[in-house]
Amino acid sequence: MSHKVMHICLSDGWGGLEMYPGRIIPELKRQGWEPHGLALAGSSVAASLVEAGIEPLTVPSRGRALLQVGRILAYLKRQGIDVLHCHKSSDLRLGALLATLRPGLKLFFTDHMGVTRAKKDLYHRWAYGRVTGLFAISDATRARNVAAFPLPAERIKRLYLGIDPEPYRPRLSEAECDALRSELGVPVGSVAIGLPGRLTGGKGQDLWLEALGLLRDRHPDLSWHGVVIGGLTAAEGSDEDYVSRLRQQVASLGLEAQVHFAGFRSDLPRLFEALDIVCVPSRNEAFGLTVIEAMAAGKAVIGSDSGAIPELLDTSTGRLAGPADATAWSEALAELTGDEVLRQRLGKAACERVQEGFSLAAHVTSLVAEYENSQGVGDE
Repeated sequence: MSHKVMHICLSDGWGGLEMYPGRIIPELKRQGWEPHGLALAGSSVAASLVEAGIEPLTVPSRGRALLQVGRILAYLKRQGIDVLHCHKSSDLRLGALLATLRPGLKLFFTDHMGVTRAKKDLYHRWAYGRVTGLFAISDATRARNVAAFPLPAERIKRLYLGIDPEPYRPRLSEAECDALRSELGVPVGSVAIGLPGRLTGGKGQDLWLEALGLLRDRHPDLSWHGVVIGGLTAAEGSDEDYVSRLRQQVASLGLEAQVHFAGFRSDLPRLFEALDIVCVPSRNEAFGLTVIEAMAAGKAVIGSDSGAIPELLDTSTGRLAGPADATAWSEALAELTGDEVLRQRLGKAACERVQEGFSLAAHVTSLVAEYENSQGVGDE
């Protein structure tokens, strides 16, 4: 085979799904593959592909992509590309059409979001019938995928996401770390408790604030400061009405002096250095990329006991609490806030777990093995 792959992501948003193709491109190249991309013109995805070192083929809209299928087929033939990889379910219309018109193309799809309803009607049977292999990003999502998609179970593989641990290694001097903590509003001597992520209802910031209120009331002797990290506007991917409600919640709980909204930050690996505890109270994460990023930074992590997070985190590397149980969250926060030695022990074990099981290199190695070993649907 040609060892060339085109990643298709026709999204105008910006989140973990959209970041994925650009994140893996350098490692694909290192492992001997030639990556190509198809994205919306002017999108953040297109910009990320350029930044990763490739010039993507672009289309003006999802609808126009279907109208330009001849142009895309000509590009695939000219470049000798025989593997396609889609990342949005809506892009499968195009991927399945390309695979139908060019028999022998291998078509892969990663379900980044976690399917929530059955997709077995006539259209989905046709589209998924052209899929060579589907990647579920956790065991939790694979179980839902097997039930929801019109595919044989053997075509649905669990493939954990991975990260490059290197950017998360500590780099700041003590003075630089102190300055960053001050910028985040963390008083000297306080434990910094951070919650990174999009400010939308499913991410659980409201539960976390409730837990902080309980932490203050039940453990007045503990000194801590909460930091909410994430864009505050719709343009930055957040729900502005939800952000407003969170601010009102902070005021009603009397936490104005103990909670800081940091806004969108592009320097998350450095922010992790300034935090002592990282919280991920999401109600149903399909994977939990933020969890392994914080673990790679050697931080004590508290995650929701739901979705895929328990596959990443256990009592040797962090703490779990129910996604609707503010009391359990406050108890976990109290335990870690009051014990620096425990935080350090958990953080060290968490970092080792990421290096052993969730590296980007290992992820891409498994990915290209599927590219190479799977047969195209039309070849079976």
